Amino acid sequence: MKQTIGQLSLVVRDYDEAIHFYVDQLGFTLVEDTALPTQNKRWVVVAPQRSEGLRLLLARAVGDAQLSRVGNQTGGRVFLFLYTDDCWRDFDAYLARGVVFVREPKEEVYGTVAVFQDLYGNLWDLVQEKPPAG
Repeated sequence: MKQTIGQLSLVVRDYDEAIHFYVDQLGFTLVEDTALPTQNKRWVVVAPQRSEGLRLLLARAVGDAQLSRVGNQTGGRVFLFLYTDDCWRDFDAYLARGVVFVREPKEEVYGTVAVFQDLYGNLWDLVQEKPPAG
């Protein structure tokens, strides 16, 4: 049996402001934005450009319980990990687009990593893995 986690829900306050952040600031691709009028919601999916991996479903919070999770889906821990082939290139590009970093790129045993916040405060690691030892 082969299984894959293909999509993850990210609770957001507003579809359009979340699309702006992920598409305009992070450079993700808007994969889908479909209105679901009978449910009073939209099916909004984004993914890093040219990614074949996990996609994010931007799920608008409904009610107090969901709204309380916006920006704090993991209790302050890093929530998502964005892998890149050039951490410094992406760090500089994201800074220029107004992305807030809480930690600049740093060399670790596994590679180079920086930590940034999404528009609501969820923490992301931007990771460039070290090549395997030859």
